[in-house]
Amino acid sequence: MKTRLAFPRITAWILLCVVGSSLISADPALAKEKIAYRLKWLINASTAGDVFALDHGFFSEQGMDVAVKAGGPERDAVRELELGYAQFGVASADQVIRALAKGASVVVLAQLFQVNPLQWIYRADDFSLTRIQDLAGRTVGITYGGNDATIMRALLATVGMDEHQVRLASVRYDYTPFFQNQVTIWPVYRNTQGIFLSDKLAAGGERVAFFDPSEHGVRFVANSVVTSTQMMDHHPQRVGRFTRALLAGWQAAMAPANESAVIRAVAKYDRDTSEAVMRRQLTATRQMIQPDPDIPIGHIDATAWQQTEQIMIRQGLISGPVNVIGRLRRHHAP
Repeated sequence: MKTRLAFPRITAWILLCVVGSSLISADPALAKEKIAYRLKWLINASTAGDVFALDHGFFSEQGMDVAVKAGGPERDAVRELELGYAQFGVASADQVIRALAKGASVVVLAQLFQVNPLQWIYRADDFSLTRIQDLAGRTVGITYGGNDATIMRALLATVGMDEHQVRLASVRYDYTPFFQNQVTIWPVYRNTQGIFLSDKLAAGGERVAFFDPSEHGVRFVANSVVTSTQMMDHHPQRVGRFTRALLAGWQAAMAPANESAVIRAVAKYDRDTSEAVMRRQLTATRQMIQPDPDIPIGHIDATAWQQTEQIMIRQGLISGPVNVIGRLRRHHAP
């Protein structure tokens, strides 16, 4: 008799759970929003805050199921926003400005790097680059069509130098010309490739130094977080929650106390970089993400954006102003 009484009670409990769970999953307010976030490049120390926000639940806490997708030369985050393949992405200022010049509707939510990691490495024992004029007569590597070429031409223009006063050499991902001293000044991302090349030359007893454009007045904006105008207009709360989660993830990732956890998160995707090298990459990244502790992570440097737009106009990369200042969401939520 007890068995007969227990069965319907258990059955009713199961039905209640099933109905309850179906109601929960059917409620869009309770289901996590699926979000695609396209990075600019491969996952490494430069994307530490992005993967840390994902792996440590910062997005989940905001009710979001975010797919952080690696970028690369064949990926354009702004284009993916337009096509609806991604809701948020990472792009450099020149990418954003070029897209605006072509009629794209994009909004800048946060600026991840306050100091552009794109710099030039050279052998410190061979010569010194303390002034832009010191580049004269030297072989300088640039990626034609890349923002390093734009930055180098802007540097030369600031002191009235013509690009023919230096020997510009087209470079790719093969470092052989630099190792063989055929190209003596090589463009690198200071916080990733710069560490790798420094180690290689140090192993051969050679010292390196870096030529930083920002120290010579050219503040060309690097990686920034973007979304579409449509997303901003129709889903402002979603934009706010995503931005809060992302910047909180970056804030936590840049804290030295969390370094080991950050390395574990990045190492899931970057299996080729040793822990020792990654620690040094993170140290360099911290200095570029937040060089001034009084300036919050994600701060948008409007002056630098204006300078970037003016450089591109002067070099004929865009036909005229795009009012990039009007696309900067400078008062994002912390």
